[in-house]
Amino acid sequence: MGGLYSEYLSPSKVREHYNYTKETLDTQETPSRQVAVALIVLLCFAIVVENLLVLIAVARNSKFHSAMYLFLGNLAASDLLAGVAFVANTLLSGPVTLGLTPVQWFAREGSAFITLSASVFSLLAIAIERHVAIAKVKLYGSDKSCRMLLLIAASWLISLALGGLPILGWNCLGHLEACSTVLPLYTKHYVLCVVTIFSVILLAIVALYVRIYCVVRSSHADVAGPQTLALLKTVTIVLGVFIVCWLPAFSILLLDYACPVRSCPVLYKAHYFFAFATLNSLLNPVIYTWRSRDLRREVLRPLQCCRRAAGLQGRRGGTPGHRLLPLRSSSSLERGAHMPTSPTFLEGNTMV
Repeated sequence: MGGLYSEYLSPSKVREHYNYTKETLDTQETPSRQVAVALIVLLCFAIVVENLLVLIAVARNSKFHSAMYLFLGNLAASDLLAGVAFVANTLLSGPVTLGLTPVQWFAREGSAFITLSASVFSLLAIAIERHVAIAKVKLYGSDKSCRMLLLIAASWLISLALGGLPILGWNCLGHLEACSTVLPLYTKHYVLCVVTIFSVILLAIVALYVRIYCVVRSSHADVAGPQTLALLKTVTIVLGVFIVCWLPAFSILLLDYACPVRSCPVLYKAHYFFAFATLNSLLNPVIYTWRSRDLRREVLRPLQCCRRAAGLQGRRGGTPGHRLLPLRSSSSLERGAHMPTSPTFLEGNTMV
């Protein structure tokens, strides 16, 4: 065991594993790679800024300190960290990879796995809570905060355990024949385990949302109103985006398990599939919070301040300023939030 862990600091191990699994190695920067890195960094910057605005909005407004907004904040935090981790992963890839020690490589890949896993588990936790709220006809109240915190803690603990398994010993150091092509220091069985877990999560989310749909469709006429239809629309968007973003990554990892070494060239392009999966972290705040009028207003407050400052500057320069009106929403989701006929879907003054 001591010999295994002594290899973690070997500067030649990463190159050895890449030489075994890859047909060619990235030994120099190319213009196309530089463009791809720039685009990915811009994407991750957008992810960080978007989710940071959501976190600030939730933290500074007491209206959002309810149970469900804990999940929205946790989702935004995990997506923000996913953006940061993916930037680090991108900047430490290519020619830089071959200069890493195994422990540095495990830290690079593990951080990305942990944050992306936490984002996915947050989606699952939200689906569970939506199912409980609708199928069990319960409100989200302050007495449910303990359950929310436990689910949030569990999602991070599971994510840490899942991402940390390789550095704890479930890797292919010393066993090249067992190595993954996409992740050359990870064993193929670990890759299959990850694919299985995320596939089960996907099926669970589908089952929960199908159950929600069935409950809503079977509700009385006074319940199946505009707010119900708006919720179904949100659920459809969430489920569709999740499948579109993650299915290619699941497929490439499953193919990695099935393919012998150097027999599937498409595996050498796996980073594009993971970059596409990261779009889920960009879209989650849009799906879960942008349809809430109050949260949208809070997120846009910094932009309002900028417009107000520009208006004051215009007055000083002789240009009439424009009075900034409060944001109004005409979405059926927000109109339904104030309908008293179905308290199941209400939370604070907004609807999620």
